[in-house]
Amino acid sequence: MILVSHRTLWVRLALLAGVGALVCFPARSIRASHPSEYEVEAAYLYNFGRFVQWPNDIPSSRVDQFPICVLGADPFGPALDVTISGEKIGGKSVVARRISEIGTATTCRVLFISSSEDKRVKEILAAAEKLSILTVSDIPRFIEDGGMVQFILADRTVRFAINLDAAQQARLNLSSQLLKVAVQVKGNPRPGM
Repeated sequence: MILVSHRTLWVRLALLAGVGALVCFPARSIRASHPSEYEVEAAYLYNFGRFVQWPNDIPSSRVDQFPICVLGADPFGPALDVTISGEKIGGKSVVARRISEIGTATTCRVLFISSSEDKRVKEILAAAEKLSILTVSDIPRFIEDGGMVQFILADRTVRFAINLDAAQQARLNLSSQLLKVAVQVKGNPRPGM
């Protein structure tokens, strides 16, 4: 029951103030009133989907689903499933998928790349670039390696940095609201984006 109340809290906060409300939450150990680092990151993954526009011509295995995928060892446990349960983005039901290979990510909209994939992150990013997937990770130097969003833990608070060049190369349009709350933005918006 506590997880459901956490989910309700996250959804309300996200709706009240968009992604910015989540930036201020400390990442602490699991307690009834304090969300864990991965509960915060799960909420971010959902909210990122609300602040990104994908090209109209990307494939979808199911027209009615918005898949958030985790590649590699799943650090979220039930937190991601609880966070997105019953949620919709663009009229599509948000679903969580756990995958083991980038080749199965073709219909993902958001792809969290686990730290278990650190050794092959460049190979994964090269394959994902052609798929118009928002790539997210907490792997150090992720945006320098071509990833789009990197979680950063600073003073027990989960923040994120954005590689705008990588997102634009994948034909993704990131909302200015999202860019405003990032602690770092690498690259500049293209005219008309």
